Amino acid sequence: MRGHSLGFLHRPPRVCSGARREAALPSRMGSKLSVDDSVRVVIVGGGFGGISAARQLKSWGIPFVLVDMRDAFHHNVGALRASVESGFAKKTFISYSVTFEESFRQAKVVGIDLLRQKVLLNDNEELFYSHLILATGSDGPFPGKFNQIIDMETAIQTYDDMVKELQKSPRIVIVGGGAAGVEMAAEIKTEYPAKEVTLIHSKIALADVELLPSVRQVVKEILLRKEVNLLLRDKLAGNGALKVNQYLQVEGYDNIYAIGDCADVKEPKMAYHAGLHANIVVTNIINSLTQKPLKTYQPGSLTFLLSMGRNDGVGQINGCYVGRLLVTIAKSRDLFVSKSWETMGQTMPC
Repeated sequence: MRGHSLGFLHRPPRVCSGARREAALPSRMGSKLSVDDSVRVVIVGGGFGGISAARQLKSWGIPFVLVDMRDAFHHNVGALRASVESGFAKKTFISYSVTFEESFRQAKVVGIDLLRQKVLLNDNEELFYSHLILATGSDGPFPGKFNQIIDMETAIQTYDDMVKELQKSPRIVIVGGGAAGVEMAAEIKTEYPAKEVTLIHSKIALADVELLPSVRQVVKEILLRKEVNLLLRDKLAGNGALKVNQYLQVEGYDNIYAIGDCADVKEPKMAYHAGLHANIVVTNIINSLTQKPLKTYQPGSLTFLLSMGRNDGVGQINGCYVGRLLVTIAKSRDLFVSKSWETMGQTMPC
């Protein structure tokens, strides 16, 4: 698992349909699914996949506990703009407890006892689970990620401090030219066109290697047009993630699932994909409770939108190139932040 150790898993072990991108949830009688007291889903990690799974379980009336070390969901798709635009950071943090109430637990998971089916927390509390969803995401450097035990107000202030640092810095160096790196460079040059920005990347290809060559070329052209200095060279990068089967079950465990960045699925690590994983996993938990066949997950045609500042972008949908106008309307203007507030059932601040 990228950024997470498998050491917290205390063994011992116990032992399709076509390439669909999403699964329809099972039909139900009435508004809830009837389950007994032995059923409780524990979700470790409240990122895009975690909140999507929690929202669906809540709508079905299936008991669950969402555990995260922070008190608020971080819409990290908007983190880069929060680093350059004053006041945007408050839109990227959304309270868990307001949405999930008593089904949210702020804590750090320090271990998982697979034999007793218990999640171990840093305060020595243990949470029983009948089904476990690992949605721990991936670690990464600030400002793209914010993986610290911290309250929402402090996190927002940290981004506001970053804005002030950028405002007084004449030269900025960005290390890493993946999707986050190129978007960060474009955000800075959009907000502060006079600043000198240098992007250092360990590969020749910018953004994601699975993107269409035409999309990667436009990314490079946009950065050059914005006068970003590019330093590119070849270098191999590693990968570590939880191995999952076609049902997104962790190998060897039929009641433990992994979704989002921590799952070893051969596709780019994206919030969109984490949501698709959550749909499959919740469907499979429900199907396992109602003795129905499990659904498989297979990556489909890549959909990838790159915001290159609030008024530019490029990407592809189902293998087809899409240009500036569509990407700007779909993503670049607000980086999907309003969608996350809608998902959490809350009103976004102005």
